[in-house]
Amino acid sequence: MKKIIIAVDGYSSCGKSTMAKDLAKEIGYVYIDTGAMYRTVTLYCIQNGLFQGNEIDVSRLEKEMDKIDISLRFNPLTGRPDAYLKGVNVEKEIRSMEVANKVSLVSTLGFVRKALVAKQQKMGKAKGIVMDGRDIGTVVFPEAELKIFVTASPEIRAMRRVKELDTKGESASFEEVLENVKTRDQIDTTRKESPLRQADDAVVLDNSYLTIEEQKQWLLEQYHKVISKLDYES
Repeated sequence: MKKIIIAVDGYSSCGKSTMAKDLAKEIGYVYIDTGAMYRTVTLYCIQNGLFQGNEIDVSRLEKEMDKIDISLRFNPLTGRPDAYLKGVNVEKEIRSMEVANKVSLVSTLGFVRKALVAKQQKMGKAKGIVMDGRDIGTVVFPEAELKIFVTASPEIRAMRRVKELDTKGESASFEEVLENVKTRDQIDTTRKESPLRQADDAVVLDNSYLTIEEQKQWLLEQYHKVISKLDYES
């Protein structure tokens, strides 16, 4: 059976990572969370004093970008990769509200995107991957055989994010998270570098009211449609 690239794009807090991880596990593919890579760069900036409020020292970050050692390593306990910064597991740290509130400021920078896109393209060279993010089907892998664009209402996404933070022992109000979701949507869709947009050949999934099982079945149907078509054409 041919291996393909599956690109999962969409708005923040849509559950892209969970669905991409589950799909990869189901079909025996490698899962790559590109959002974790941008969050890790953001954490580096926070830890090294590159932020002054919401202002970032762009020139310093550009000089240090090549030295920021980011890696994704599979965690057998969770079944998904964890983010590492300079060899240290930072998976918990990059999921904080502090990082969430600043990551869009980092991800709009062209040199950051260029560096991470190169890493992502290298990871997918052999295919057999499910990669999620904001520009996978439009910039990283425009030739991906299956592109999925995920959306849900801001309110539902905010509720999901609050529940996720609660399970990790972090407190955040619904209002704070909703504002963060809306702000990230605005920045992601209007940024100059690789704005979030639906690829022309992407299949749209609005998972606002879908159960995890319904979503899983839908994803598997899309995957098998593409594989069946490729097998037929060959």
